[in-house]
Amino acid sequence: MRKLISWSVIGFLLYSLFMYLYLFYMSDTSIPAELKGTSVDPATFMNARELMLSEEYSKIRNVLFFIGIPYEWLAFILVLAFGFSRRFSYWSQEISKKMIVQTSIYAFWLSLILLVLSFPLDLIKYQVSKNYNITTQSFQGWMKDIFIDFWISYLMLAVTVAILYWLIRKYQKRWWLYAWVLSVPFTLFLTFIQPVVIDPLYNDFYPLQDKELEAKILNLANEANIPAEHVYEVNMSEKTNSMNAYVTGIGSNSRIVLWDTTLEKLGDNEILFIMAHEMGHYVKKHVYGSILLALGLSLVGLWIIKHLAQWVIRKWGQTLQLSSLNDVASLPLLLLLVSLMTFIISPFTNVVSRYHELQSDTYAIELTGDQQAAVKTFQELTKSGLSQVNPPYLVKLFRYSHPTILERIQFIEEYKKSE
Repeated sequence: MRKLISWSVIGFLLYSLFMYLYLFYMSDTSIPAELKGTSVDPATFMNARELMLSEEYSKIRNVLFFIGIPYEWLAFILVLAFGFSRRFSYWSQEISKKMIVQTSIYAFWLSLILLVLSFPLDLIKYQVSKNYNITTQSFQGWMKDIFIDFWISYLMLAVTVAILYWLIRKYQKRWWLYAWVLSVPFTLFLTFIQPVVIDPLYNDFYPLQDKELEAKILNLANEANIPAEHVYEVNMSEKTNSMNAYVTGIGSNSRIVLWDTTLEKLGDNEILFIMAHEMGHYVKKHVYGSILLALGLSLVGLWIIKHLAQWVIRKWGQTLQLSSLNDVASLPLLLLLVSLMTFIISPFTNVVSRYHELQSDTYAIELTGDQQAAVKTFQELTKSGLSQVNPPYLVKLFRYSHPTILERIQFIEEYKKSE
């Protein structure tokens, strides 16, 4: 156990040091010489202070991202190796003989200790964002969101764990397949209810207040053959200075949502381009495509995780205080493997997502015919979020579900030349 903990901590520290050196000293984020002075060059639309802050903030944020992932893995290992998971399992069994009660109690204690372990890093991320004036949310408001996150995550975990371990105990060889089958309606249900049940717990949503702008957007939707009656606005200015818009939900609960910060900082033409981009996601059915991709990957992932978990228990079960996958105490191991698998495949899923985003950019340009508004939009998004125009390769590989600003503006400029 001491060796496992020692090597895990040493590995985490060495990895963190490497990522710090890579992001701060080894990576090149400069603009290619041939693009200097063009619309993609941040020096043409950001002042010296904004350029400095964007580089600083992006580097710090990227370091925290790359540290946060193995930190989560380390937390799972420590929960297992120090016997917390085993104790939670014992406590739940002592309190009740009913499996659903046991799993609910276990899920609560595991959720609580993971919250405690992750809180310092989450607090650092919040404070950094606050210091660079990206986050405007008060500490009390941030803690309220943490509280909501905890209970939503706990409820979903409790339901998932109860069903999962019932399947593992009843179908030891094929539990992964039955778990995947049940995940399909569960995923669709969550996607359906998110806009009307989950999202409103964090923010207030209401129809767009600017009726003149709403009419322009609805006319655009009509041109795209999208059955839309309202565009929704969300009060994100209470939490951030950055801008965004998105499509969420499926079926009758589908929504196109604009952050109020976007409305405050962009003109009508830029907002119409953003709306056309989001309509592109709807027309191209990217939400459904993403769901199908996630379900396909989860099917393969569950099969791999089953075999990996059994191998780990055979090899290190005593050290991790695990005797069988049937015991709910093995949950941190499963969560660790899920996190590992998600990180490993993230470059692939990001490529798919970037392709979808490029399709939506193309659709928006064709629908609006306003490349100038498109370029201005991406420049303003860069400024408001203090983003890097040309991020390091590893950052793009593992973090970017959208093309880089450099790629998006270049694409627009080249598209304009080809017309």
